Formats: sequence, C-alpha cells, structure tokens
Amino acid sequence: MVWSPKGSADAPFNREMRKATRDVHAVSDALVNGKLALALSDNSVWADGLLVFYEIFRYLEEAMLRLRNKPLGQMWIEGMERTEAFEADLRYYLGENWTTSYTPRESVASYLQHLMEVEEQDPDLLIAYVYHLYMGLLSGGQILRKKKQLLNRFPVLSGNRKTRGGDAVTDFSGRSIYQMKKELIAALNSVVTQFDSDKKKAILEESRTVFELNNTLVKSVKGVTQVILRNLAFVLAFVFMLYMLIKMFMF
Repeated sequence: MVWSPKGSADAPFNREMRKATRDVHAVSDALVNGKLALALSDNSVWADGLLVFYEIFRYLEEAMLRLRNKPLGQMWIEGMERTEAFEADLRYYLGENWTTSYTPRESVASYLQHLMEVEEQDPDLLIAYVYHLYMGLLSGGQILRKKKQLLNRFPVLSGNRKTRGGDAVTDFSGRSIYQMKKELIAALNSVVTQFDSDKKKAILEESRTVFELNNTLVKSVKGVTQVILRNLAFVLAFVFMLYMLIKMFMF
C-alpha cells in the first residue's frame, strides 16, 4: 500500500499520518489494550513493557542529538527526553544493577537494526518514529498512567507491593500535556514543509512500519499469561465465595 499526501494545502501533515496509519494503529491499540493494560495490575509485566521500549526511545533521542542541525533535530521539543526516566523506572522495578544481566531481546534488536538502517539510508524517515512514539506517550501513555495510579491505591487487588514511584516515563514534570502535543504537531508540520512529495510519501509509509514494529515489541512482553491466570483465579475464588454465602443464607 502506497500513501500519498493529498490536499496538503488544507490538511496538516499530522492528519495525513493519522489517515495513513488508521488500520495498523487500530491493531496496535487492540494489542496495547489487550496486553499492556494487564501490566497495570502487575509490576513485573509493566517493567518488561518499559524494558522493550527503552532502547528505542534512547536511540531516537541520541539520533536527534546527532542530527540536531538536520530536519530530525527540529522535532525536539522542550521536556520530551525520556531516556533517564526509563532508566529511573527500570531501577525502581528491577533494581540498581539491572543492566548487569540485561541483553536486548530479539524483537528489540531487530527494531534497532531497522532504525540504524533507516538513519543510514534516509534519516529524515526517523521523523515518523519520533512523532508516533512520543505522541503515544503523551496520549495513551497518560491514560495508562492514570489507570495505574488508581489501581496502585489498592495493592491487594493489583498484587503490587510497591505502590508509589516507578512512573517517571509518563511524568513530564508539570508541563502541560496539551501544550506538548501541540508543540510536537507543530514541529512535524513545520519540518515537512522542507520536503517534496516523494519524501512525504516515504514518511507516510514508514509511519506504518512504526506501528508494525511497535506491535512486535508489545507481543514480546513477558508475564502476561501469569497475570491472566492469577486474575482468573481471583475471579473464580470470588464467585465461589459468593456462591457459598448465598447457599448459606438460603439454607
């Protein structure tokens, strides 16, 4: 499928990107809702989700610094850096020495290899990754943050021992999320004015690859099956107790 920007005089490029990725984005949302949402009730699964995306954000931030005078560098907005936040959260969940036994899994290594190839061939295409990944943190990431904070108020239900901290990745230090999203959209729409139609088509195509690769990361998150079984056991135990209470009062 080849996407081309239409009506660019009327429609901002961010809308073209949303249109071009609508179907694959829907698949990604379903995966996140069906898998990462379970991580809200289990710190080990949440930590594994952080682990698979950590390298990707770090690479993109380093690339923006390497290419600070290029179009990719113009995507940088105040307060967007997440590398240190990822590392703080991973220390919180996995311990201070988590890096000593850490090796990126196959899905992460493949993603990084693709990013390196893109940067070598046409670094402007990395704009698609910066836009979609950071917009994801500013949108769905904030929803997950609020849900996790709410659930962590009830550690008995969530099964989590630690209930405070570990949310640095989704904490933008008091900056207005609405304003950051506006700035990121403005940066994208400004940067692409430098490109011809072929470059814009290429960015739209790469936008689809962003979600496809993100989905491979989400699928590789570990521990979800155990959470499902634990939650199922909790529900069954609750139903059994309810049944026994009803039976007791009936007889």
